[in-house]
Amino acid sequence: MIDRIMTQTRITEIDTVTSQILAAYQSSSPYGDSNLSGIITSIQPLSANLNQAINRIKSESELEEKDEDRDNSVRSFYYLILGFTHHPDENITNAAQKIMSVIDNYGLQIVNESYATESSLVNSLLTELAKPELQEPIALVSGAAESIAALRNAQNDFETSHLSFEQKKAQEGTYANATSIKNKILKLINGKLVIYLKAMAIVNEDTYGSFTRTVAQLIAANNENVRRRTKKTTQEIE
Repeated sequence: MIDRIMTQTRITEIDTVTSQILAAYQSSSPYGDSNLSGIITSIQPLSANLNQAINRIKSESELEEKDEDRDNSVRSFYYLILGFTHHPDENITNAAQKIMSVIDNYGLQIVNESYATESSLVNSLLTELAKPELQEPIALVSGAAESIAALRNAQNDFETSHLSFEQKKAQEGTYANATSIKNKILKLINGKLVIYLKAMAIVNEDTYGSFTRTVAQLIAANNENVRRRTKKTTQEIE
């Protein structure tokens, strides 16, 4: 018996089980069946689009993490220098105040700007901090040079991730969102592939039995994971 994929299956799980079914078709399916080939051909581009949409989601999540790292570096540098403006050593206080006069042109509010605007402001801040007249004050304030280096690294990491994200976004064009693609795949697998294999495995076990059993096992394994997760969630709520 071959079951349908449970609708509670997550997007990433649909991506996995669909890829497995397509791989099984390539390695062990009954060729020469135009009806089965037509169903598989309909699923293939949706599977590719879903995988790309998932990669886009992952890239966006990574970008948000990189932006948070950058924001934390801005805050750490700001508060480090602010603290040293109250240092008991007058030379250190004066050095910190010179650095702070540059930081005050930007303020902490830059962390609330858009990605592009914050990048522009952080790069401008780093350029100003690299000016010759600020190198002596920076050297006098313990941790200032290291904090600036950390901010520069965080900015570089963000810009690398941002470029990767925009490239993937451009490649995807106007692809449908992941949930929509997932539903289309479910409709094809549950509404066409599963029904077709059930019938053909009865009519011609020798030709269709092996592929049908493989698909049934893949779907069963997926559904068991969904049931286990659903049960765990229900127990946590109770």
